[in-house]
Amino acid sequence: MSDDAGQGGRHGNLGAPTPPIDHAAPEDDEAAAEAYRAAVAALADRGRFGVRLGLGRTRALLRELGDPQLGVRGALVAGTNGKGSVLALAGSALRAAGIRAGETPKPHLTTYRERLQIDGRPVGPRTFARLVNDAIAAADRVPRRLGDPTEFELLTAVVFAWFAEEAIDVAIVEVGLGGRLDATHAWDGGVAAITNVDLDHTERLGPTIAHIAREKAAIIERGDLAVTGAVGEARDIIRRRAGRLHVPLAIVEPAPIRAVDRDGLIVDLPRLGATRVGLLGRHQAANVAVANATLDALAAAGIADVPDEARRRGYAAARWPGRLELLSIGGRDVLLDGAHNPAGAAALAAALDDLVPTLTPGRLTLLTASMADKDVAGIASALGAAGALRGARIITTAIDSPRALPARRLATIWLNHAGRAAAIETEPDLPDALQRALDGPAGPVVVAGSLYLVGAVRELLVDEPLLRDPIVKPPPRSDRGDNPGR
Repeated sequence: MSDDAGQGGRHGNLGAPTPPIDHAAPEDDEAAAEAYRAAVAALADRGRFGVRLGLGRTRALLRELGDPQLGVRGALVAGTNGKGSVLALAGSALRAAGIRAGETPKPHLTTYRERLQIDGRPVGPRTFARLVNDAIAAADRVPRRLGDPTEFELLTAVVFAWFAEEAIDVAIVEVGLGGRLDATHAWDGGVAAITNVDLDHTERLGPTIAHIAREKAAIIERGDLAVTGAVGEARDIIRRRAGRLHVPLAIVEPAPIRAVDRDGLIVDLPRLGATRVGLLGRHQAANVAVANATLDALAAAGIADVPDEARRRGYAAARWPGRLELLSIGGRDVLLDGAHNPAGAAALAAALDDLVPTLTPGRLTLLTASMADKDVAGIASALGAAGALRGARIITTAIDSPRALPARRLATIWLNHAGRAAAIETEPDLPDALQRALDGPAGPVVVAGSLYLVGAVRELLVDEPLLRDPIVKPPPRSDRGDNPGR
């Protein structure tokens, strides 16, 4: 067993107080720090291969690693939105039941290691470096005719290698893109869950709901148990897929909501009755229904049985960093949420209208940035429809990425699509923009528009011991060629 897969803290979240042995003092171990840095660099270098859908490379890579995925059972979770919330809810309930669960939340906010978790805790740097190096060596043996495995394909192989090594009880794995040709679909854990279907990644998945639904429905395999919260045409397509394969399909509706507050929701769930959900936003009523049905399917499949009381504790304790995450910074409420597509922005808009009366009194400030390849106009239109944004102060900024939309272009889009804002300001430098938001008039600050933005802001605001990557010390000054006397 590796040295960094111990039990989590009270909630099993990433802020648990006891770091893994692997992570005890990275600053003092330069060799380990350098090994980690080199592994991350090698992994990131695979990004040059871009996104290439297809299962051939991942299957070949896993085969070179001894097919570790074959010994792992669990649920594969697809859907346009809500996948991460379902992982957070189901994972928290599994931990409450004492069941050792592996999870793969994505994308990461601050470190690659967030994408590999057991018992709610990320893989440690030494183990991560070793696993990545093993996967890269295996990638060199993949037949050239299949092409080079991509960054995400390598990470997928690393996930299953670690889960198999740790002999976890169950895995909850999040699909990366679509489903049919996503690297994670090289694995069939026995349960397939599809949260919902909406328009996103249309350039790869197809231009209509029907196209996208077929891509996601393909994760359902013969012999599985399946769950979906999809509606309309997408639900019909998923039902037909399950029917053709004689797969039992549980179709769930959002759980009835009893109450909404700054601590989450209280919903009614089958058998459980009134149940506290620790994630914010009315849309979590749909996600907890899918999570609960997924746990039912895991039990029916003989994979993992979570008692009702553990489910209640787990749902109440669930946390999902950077997704409608409420922080208190200097006495001011700061709400972080990705809202990186129109559906996510609409969910945030509804949540804001519920939450703002319970937040720091004063004028709301929205700090926003987006990627240029996103439907930024759709995001602005959906989020700008929130009554809570009427009279708000909006600060546009930019993420440090070649894909980032310049702050001034983003401001123009907001001017055209969100007329309720009283004032729009531009600050291209993200740390300065955040400071401007926090130094402004009293009132809550909302950070939204991109998970890259949320990750960068969260790293500035929150110190997570388990997420501190090893520090590589610079060489002595005389070796660096930057003698100030030259």
